Amino acid sequence: MNDATDSHLIPVDASRVQAITRPDPQLWTLFIIYSVMSNVAFPLVILPYYFRYITLRYRFDDDGVSVSHGLIWRRETYLTYARIQDIHVTRNIFERWLGIGTVKIQTASGNSSATESIAGLTAFQDVRNYLYARMRGHREMKRGEPHALSSGAPLAPADDALALDALAGIRDELRAVRVLLEKQRSDV
Repeated sequence: MNDATDSHLIPVDASRVQAITRPDPQLWTLFIIYSVMSNVAFPLVILPYYFRYITLRYRFDDDGVSVSHGLIWRRETYLTYARIQDIHVTRNIFERWLGIGTVKIQTASGNSSATESIAGLTAFQDVRNYLYARMRGHREMKRGEPHALSSGAPLAPADDALALDALAGIRDELRAVRVLLEKQRSDV
């Protein structure tokens, strides 16, 4: 079930989110609940959950987010903020009861399911807002710092007029090509 209680984004202290490296201890409680619900398979279900919980690590840096877990078969995923396409917060009934949530991140991989999940967070709304801001390229800019284009190439404010002139020239050339093509069609 998606948690859509807070649809607007609120600025988040990046250092608070970047300090998150482990899931909340309530995630272990959730894993115990899931294992008990498996009834007779409890011993087989609890062990993978235990190893996942004790090895689960998160790292938020300036370029992306890393999630790793695993004792024998280690799995580490690193997603850059530029690759993130969508972010969802999910909380089932047990997660709501325990006060935790899961942030699911999707990329343009063609798969409809989440590429990565950051589970067991109490600050799930803060993490969601932080990731949204980062994926959209928001960052604090210092006075006099050049603006960045979506391609990542810096553009100094003084060059804005040159860029506009170049775009106007491209527009004019495309109009001229269109006129020529329409003239050729009418001549045929």
